[in-house]
Amino acid sequence: MLQFVGSNHHPTALAQIDFDTSAICQGLDFDTASRVAPLVSIRNYAAKQAIFYELDPAKYVYEVVTGVLTLYKQLPDGRRQITGFLYPGHYLGLTVHGHHVHSAEALTNVTVCRYPRCKIEKLVGELPALAMRLLTLTGNELAMAQEQMLLLGRKTATEKIASFLLTMSEQNGKRDDGKTSLYLPMSRVDIGDYLGLTIETVSRIFTRLRKAGVIALGQPNVVAVNDIGRLARLADGDDTLFCN
Repeated sequence: MLQFVGSNHHPTALAQIDFDTSAICQGLDFDTASRVAPLVSIRNYAAKQAIFYELDPAKYVYEVVTGVLTLYKQLPDGRRQITGFLYPGHYLGLTVHGHHVHSAEALTNVTVCRYPRCKIEKLVGELPALAMRLLTLTGNELAMAQEQMLLLGRKTATEKIASFLLTMSEQNGKRDDGKTSLYLPMSRVDIGDYLGLTIETVSRIFTRLRKAGVIALGQPNVVAVNDIGRLARLADGDDTLFCN
């Protein structure tokens, strides 16, 4: 376990961070991680609190430790396009621009690690392992953006909702008696803003999935997936499953 030495850190706060498995430090050798980890500071945000806004100076790189963040862009007419929901282990804020290209808001109470961007960029030039790690993370972020484009551009409403639930299953799903229990802190409006659907359409598809036995709705913000294979086939366009 990577330990800290020095008076500029807060051991109580930093003790909750496992730098051996953090998104940025994961897989780095001890010497490299030892140069990255001391840059961190811990910040807590309440639900609905902004971490930064689009066009704000990009001063820091962030890693989600606990909670869920929403990334979004505000359209000129006031509408909002959510571009991602970030769970623990995701990072954000590393941009080729000097400013943020989207806004970030705490969906739940959130704890993040915060790294000064200028210092991280300096270390990238000195530490090849760190450069490769950030390249991997950036590639993952690009893959998420490409999936978002596919969801918005080519999939039907049912395929969008099924794909969304599958993605959330990969993020935070937990198996219990053969079912996948999903914690979805976002509202139906948030889901619609992410998938390009109205709240009415989101609610209709959730009801359709429930009546077909694909999912079960019980506790607030919890969805139980009864048949992950069937959900995957719906995400791939096999809408005939509703006829079974």
